[in-house]
Amino acid sequence: MSASQPQDLPTPTTRPVPGQLTFSAPRRGKPPAHLADFALDERKAFVTELGQQGFRAKQLSVHYFDRLVTDPEDMPDLPKAQRAELVAQALPQLLTPITTRVADGGATHKKVWRLHDGALVESVVMRYPGRATICISSQAGCGMNCPFCATGQGGLQRNMSTAEIVEQVVSAARALRASELGPMPEGDQGPLRVSNVVFMGMGEALANYKASIGAIRRLVEPAPAGLGMSARGITMSTVGLVPGIDKLAGEGIPVTLALSLHAPDDELRDELVPINTRWKVDEALDAARRYFDTTGRRVSIEYALIKDINDQAWRAELLADKLNARGNGWVHVNPIPLNPTPGSRWTASRKGVEQQFVERLRGRGISTTVRDTRGQDIDGACGQLAAATA
Repeated sequence: MSASQPQDLPTPTTRPVPGQLTFSAPRRGKPPAHLADFALDERKAFVTELGQQGFRAKQLSVHYFDRLVTDPEDMPDLPKAQRAELVAQALPQLLTPITTRVADGGATHKKVWRLHDGALVESVVMRYPGRATICISSQAGCGMNCPFCATGQGGLQRNMSTAEIVEQVVSAARALRASELGPMPEGDQGPLRVSNVVFMGMGEALANYKASIGAIRRLVEPAPAGLGMSARGITMSTVGLVPGIDKLAGEGIPVTLALSLHAPDDELRDELVPINTRWKVDEALDAARRYFDTTGRRVSIEYALIKDINDQAWRAELLADKLNARGNGWVHVNPIPLNPTPGSRWTASRKGVEQQFVERLRGRGISTTVRDTRGQDIDGACGQLAAATA
């Protein structure tokens, strides 16, 4: 710990042994309750318990979710003598910015946040012409222990609350509206709010199911209940928690499911994605297909291409065969050039190998797009910047 860091930082989690899975988050002090932790019909009781009049809940909801403000001076409809106290109680600061890195000509902003107990998490805002995507965290650390992932190698510190997850999006929306993320390319004014949210930051969101679903509901519910985003602009990523996938399908919220597969055969996936020792490749793909059948939303298969590990042409063919065996038109594959972590033996596939992998998939009729990579010069891989900051 550096001398400049506060002394309340949590003791670093012991690194998990290879293959070890952690589903139960260590118990820590809960973050302060926040308006965003509650559905609209629950907020009146929350505000009343704070000693305030219940109707203030709707006023606060308008300010937070619609106007995107948290400064008491920007809330003239609240009684002046009570504003500061009410806002401090109902909208406590959950995230404190620690480090910000900018890349891609100002189009990518990666931020490390300190939570109330000192735990560090990351979010990344990526701006494109006409839209803005934020990659958010759902846990401090991760218990899934994938060996090529910086977050997984650090272990799981704790689950994040619904409001801590939501606040990452609200903070980004606030920054976009205030033009704090710099100008868009000439001729493109850019969005004033976040248009897409991907649960691809730190943590396995389906292992923190209740808080993650609560956050999704806050994101899609119309203001003042929430941010009013389209469910189609939200992507839930998972390494393959089959019961969680099936439960998500039944929520009635048609978000996109992204299955982080990374290998089509159990022998390799057991090593790369330890959850495969619980639910095998075919079980995960069957759950993904059920998700499509229930929601009508095409599933994304995420596949990090790792040099000489999982990038062989025969693995592309095996992946295509497994996907085609479950039908046509239900899935899209996103090969991802691995963003390596410092000192890791894992690195990105050679471009020629990447291209051959893509061609084998497309040749078997699989819709395939190599995912755009961002932030490679700013510790862009998930967990890198938080680890460097700690």
